[in-house]
Amino acid sequence: MWQGADVYEDIRYEVDDPVAVITLDRPAALNAWTDQMGEEVRDAMRRAEADPAVVGIVVTGAGRAFCAGADMNVLTDLTEGRAPSGRSVADEQGAQSSQPEPDGEFTGRFPYVMTVDKPVIAAVNGAVAGMAFPFVLCCDLRVVTPDAMFLTAFAQRGLIAEWGLSWLLPRLVGPAVALDLLFSSRKVRGEEALRLGLANYLVPGDELLPFCREYIYNLASACSPTSLAIMKRQVYEQLHKGLGEAEVDSQRLMVESFGRPDFKEGVQSFLQKRPPEFKRVGG
Repeated sequence: MWQGADVYEDIRYEVDDPVAVITLDRPAALNAWTDQMGEEVRDAMRRAEADPAVVGIVVTGAGRAFCAGADMNVLTDLTEGRAPSGRSVADEQGAQSSQPEPDGEFTGRFPYVMTVDKPVIAAVNGAVAGMAFPFVLCCDLRVVTPDAMFLTAFAQRGLIAEWGLSWLLPRLVGPAVALDLLFSSRKVRGEEALRLGLANYLVPGDELLPFCREYIYNLASACSPTSLAIMKRQVYEQLHKGLGEAEVDSQRLMVESFGRPDFKEGVQSFLQKRPPEFKRVGG
């Protein structure tokens, strides 16, 4: 675990039951991504996952951008053959290729977000560029403002679709649209992002965080956190399975759910016309 859990430098972490908010906090650099930021975000995600006061997580950016992509100092180092760690790029690649992959499909810089047992909402307040693009797509939902802007830029830098973007993007918008965005590196604003399927909701800028908080408040007041966690796992794991296997797996999970207290509480609260009282996840 990241050792600076209580003193983050590149992010802010706040919990107000039932919402945890992770704010990328390098506004002067348009929240450009650093290795430090990545470690801090991962640590904050795991803290929120383990905290029973948290039902859902919101990730946003400070200032006028969500995240402008990799920090330019990192990119400059890479053009000169140096990895951010200080080793050569070739040595860094060799070290990474020798790493075990205990989480299978969800091992990697950003897909771990899909394994967090709580809903994760990207509150996109501005630019999402470069490596921030796959990070945002690994979040469960995306809420955008008209000022939001998605940009790949890889082709313009002599690069390729990184960190799983070539898998993530076509599953949201289809192969042809994905290739258009990757080829052209054109800017996609909030309204078009909603139309293409990159975003779930479009809201005015001053309503962005209140909307995301209210979404999670509604989940906390009406839904089983355990059910949310299992359904999230179902969706992402079954993207790699056939329909028949997914159906068999869902039958097994449904039988298990019949034996949990949340099922009894869900039925009783409905019959008694009262809000359900589900146990939180974490702790």
